[in-house]
Amino acid sequence: MDKVVSKDGTELAYDAIGSGPGLVLVAGAFTGRGYFAEYAEALSSAFTVVAYDRRGRGDSGDTVPYAVEREWEDLEAVRSATDARFACAFSSGSMVLLQAGLPFEKQAVVEPPFRVDGAPPEPERYLERLQEYVAAGNPGGAAELFMVEAVGQPREMVEQIKQSPMWAGLEAMAPTLVYDALQMRDSAVPVELLSSIPMPTLGLYSSASPEWLQRSVCETAAALPQGSVEGHDGTFHTVPPETLARVLEGYFLSA
Repeated sequence: MDKVVSKDGTELAYDAIGSGPGLVLVAGAFTGRGYFAEYAEALSSAFTVVAYDRRGRGDSGDTVPYAVEREWEDLEAVRSATDARFACAFSSGSMVLLQAGLPFEKQAVVEPPFRVDGAPPEPERYLERLQEYVAAGNPGGAAELFMVEAVGQPREMVEQIKQSPMWAGLEAMAPTLVYDALQMRDSAVPVELLSSIPMPTLGLYSSASPEWLQRSVCETAAALPQGSVEGHDGTFHTVPPETLARVLEGYFLSA
């Protein structure tokens, strides 16, 4: 593990493995750099893979007050420290990458969860309720709100998770659900933002994800001046590490 200091003084923890040009992986909600272990291994033969803990997660700090711009500065600090040429963001982490406007040569986003036609409605007062749970010292309430109402996991499954050792880790990360909700704005496809992004950007989706989520990726790519889209076999909201490694090597390293 290495650390870099962001513009506001926040320490950010990251791992870098492999050889070749640098590739930063940007996590979505409820995930830290440890989530990328299998991805990093699969990608490490072609890239120096950089996985970092976004602020408030894992071994990174969390300077207050929070603002979405601080996470864009965090990504720039990691990019500069590792001299990374490429980036791949997952789920809501896509909005950190897309809004940061950093000079990556190419970038990719995996299933940004914009609520296009056919998507389930956003939970009522979602951001406000997350903030209320966190302010009340009830991160478990925020975690349950996200998992049941935002993601759609069965409540019975969440009750089982609450009895497992992993629940404590989810509670520790739950305050950052507020950060992801703020990054996502109103959860609509940000057409104006996307139209201003000059670098080549690949949108990826899993064939096992809901149709609306696949459509979100397609609409994202369509709004980008140099956007493209690919679908691959996978599981819900997940493109397998071996598949992602093959696709990103071909996309990032092609002329």
